[in-house]
Amino acid sequence: MAMDVVDYEIKGSEMQFVEIELDPGEAAVGEAGSMMFMDAGVEMDSVFGDGAKQSGGFFGKLLGAGKRLVTGESLFTTVFTNNAHGKKRVAFAAPYPGKILPMDLSRMGGMLICQKDSFLCAARGVSLGIHFQQKLSVGFFGGEGFIMQKLEGDGLAFVHAGGTVVRRELQPGQTLMVDTGCLVAYTPDVNFEIQYVGKIKTALFGGEGLFFAKVTGPGTVWLQSLPFSRLASRVFAAAPQTGGGGREEGSMLGGLAAGGLLGGVFGGGDDD
Repeated sequence: MAMDVVDYEIKGSEMQFVEIELDPGEAAVGEAGSMMFMDAGVEMDSVFGDGAKQSGGFFGKLLGAGKRLVTGESLFTTVFTNNAHGKKRVAFAAPYPGKILPMDLSRMGGMLICQKDSFLCAARGVSLGIHFQQKLSVGFFGGEGFIMQKLEGDGLAFVHAGGTVVRRELQPGQTLMVDTGCLVAYTPDVNFEIQYVGKIKTALFGGEGLFFAKVTGPGTVWLQSLPFSRLASRVFAAAPQTGGGGREEGSMLGGLAAGGLLGGVFGGGDDD
């Protein structure tokens, strides 16, 4: 299956976007809601499934859509096609602070396994599927590391990771212990397992969870310093739980002034 060969440029530092240049007739596939802007002449079409040139007619499309549903993604992806005569550009933005990683699947044996919410966009022809880990224990305890997304083809795919990204080349037999949320992607020759922390006290009070991802080489792994789940939990913990609109951010006196002690001292206007 022929892939579209696209040129690209990644712009920005912390909140990045990727700008893809399409020759006439070329197309890019984007995750729903990721498009930032596009030139006039680029046509946008929502398709059932992953937008790959699938065989098998409707059944093939239904299977592709079902795979996306299992990974928690939308049943539809959006295809951006250049139907004009000259080169046109379309841009896709990262959903939260981090880095956009260009992945040339042709240099990775035609496959990359990544976190299910890390896919941003790709050249048309890249197939999006699911990857289940082999061991049953991973299924029960893997959390974020259990159901991964599988990108197949020989074209370019763009993956988004949170915070700072580290690429590690693992030698045969070399093992790395990783928080399951911090593992962004890995090549298919890497062995992935879930390992118990080992100590109840560490699991309960260490703040790192019950299980780690154990990755063993040979192969390449990409790690992120800020998983979105970690960012979301911190935001939720810091958000006013009682709907308090009068809080002063970063001030110890804010809670007192909002409706407590200081309000009672200085707000009494009924005294004679």
